[in-house]
Amino acid sequence: MLRNKGLRLLPLKYQNGRALVYVYRPDMLSADLKNNSARELLRSFGYKTETPEQCIIRLMERLSENSDFPHEIGLFLGYPPEDVSGFIKNKACGYKCVGCWKVYGDEEKAKQLFAKYKKCTALYKARLESGSSVENLAVEALSTPRGGFSKGKTF
Repeated sequence: MLRNKGLRLLPLKYQNGRALVYVYRPDMLSADLKNNSARELLRSFGYKTETPEQCIIRLMERLSENSDFPHEIGLFLGYPPEDVSGFIKNKACGYKCVGCWKVYGDEEKAKQLFAKYKKCTALYKARLESGSSVENLAVEALSTPRGGFSKGKTF
């Protein structure tokens, strides 16, 4: 039911009767992983970066190898490569600010994005609590930048 909205749902790891599920937009992931800094960082952890699918397979391997999340997972969640790299290099210290993730790069841009995410989360939480289904909450992605929303409404 989410495929026609451009979303994919993929179980990445099973453990103790639970599943870690990755919900993503293939087009957005592909664009994120084409970034040279993201590709270089992924290659340093043994990723083959020719296709997003190869990257997801390696992420699944990395998740099964460790009990902790591999820090490069941020690249799969849309975090800026400079923030993921900064987190790894600085061992989670020395960040400029923290919101949805720790920021090592463009602090102002990150703060604006965090505000958009907060507003969006509140809106979707209210709609879910008022009875909207997940299918109705999922929107098709049009040509909007990360942090924007389709259907003509941008926060």
